[in-house]
Amino acid sequence: MKKMLVVDDEIDVCDFVKNFFEERAFQVYTALDGSEALRIIRKDKPDIILLDIRMKGIDGIETLKRIREVDKDVKVIMVTAIEEQDKIDAAKKLNACDYITKPLVLENLESVVMSCVGEGKNV
Repeated sequence: MKKMLVVDDEIDVCDFVKNFFEERAFQVYTALDGSEALRIIRKDKPDIILLDIRMKGIDGIETLKRIREVDKDVKVIMVTAIEEQDKIDAAKKLNACDYITKPLVLENLESVVMSCVGEGKNV
């Protein structure tokens, strides 16, 4: 069973994605901020992470930097409400697998996740 971590400061987004992927046989963890995400990554070692760029406290780019210190190979998909090219470029440099925009379209989200988990493509 693949393990996924959803990191978003909106609990509704976490629950929405968690329910969707649990129905697809993923074990899904959720975190509402970067610090909580790092604790889960160290303990549970997810295969793929959906990481919101804009969060309170540690933002997604800084969280991704810290994730890479813990696990340089875990697949990370950045989630953004607004396409900010500088942040997308920063995520690419940190080896993000892909990025998607909100509002989340489940079919697109599933396609991107399966592509990253299965083929390991990079942005």
